[in-house]
Amino acid sequence: MAGGGGELQLLGSWYSPYAIRAKIALGLKGLSYEYIEQDLSSKSELLLKSNPVHKKVPVLIHGGRPVCESLVVLEYVDEAWAGDGPPLLPADANDRATARFWTNYFDSTFFPSWRALYRSTTAEQRAEAFRNAVPQVETLERAFGECSKGKAFFGGDAVGLVDVVIGSFVLWFRVVDDVAGTNLLDQAKSPGLAAWAERFLAVDAVREAMPDAELLLEHYKEFLAKFASPAGST
Repeated sequence: MAGGGGELQLLGSWYSPYAIRAKIALGLKGLSYEYIEQDLSSKSELLLKSNPVHKKVPVLIHGGRPVCESLVVLEYVDEAWAGDGPPLLPADANDRATARFWTNYFDSTFFPSWRALYRSTTAEQRAEAFRNAVPQVETLERAFGECSKGKAFFGGDAVGLVDVVIGSFVLWFRVVDDVAGTNLLDQAKSPGLAAWAERFLAVDAVREAMPDAELLLEHYKEFLAKFASPAGST
């Protein structure tokens, strides 16, 4: 097992799906590290120094050198500890390109669509946002069929990059569904994704990285209350 606490540090926020990505990757590789919780409303000097451009989590600090942005962190972990745990990216160049395509799709296309649902505070807003998100879910359902090739995960037999990127949001999907009265990964409409989500959450490294669902629900309700108030920030 590589990486002692002093050598490897992770700056994150417990509710951040982007920080959860890093936790999952480190767990899959069997790495030990020091986790340093960050208050994003009062950012630490360590965070500001480590990620002066975006000032966001996660930041992985390896041997005193920071690595920023969740997708970059995932690929860094995969490369730096190639001999530990399953590879996050496949060996085949075309399969790697396909995985990168879908991770980019999720962050640049799917997430903005779903974020509208996350930020909705009225029934009308939620209904419209959900309608707009459904085609993106249908696209991911097709992507799962393409990437998994009939196996358990986007990465095939084992969790890969696309699984970690999308899967880090699964609890958030459920929390927002709970409040909005929606069902994003509907078993009838997206059977592949619905079954995949259950398998993904059952993976040890994933289960250990995920926050408590009830705490996440309370955090989300508090966010909505602030967001809906006249002084709420966007």
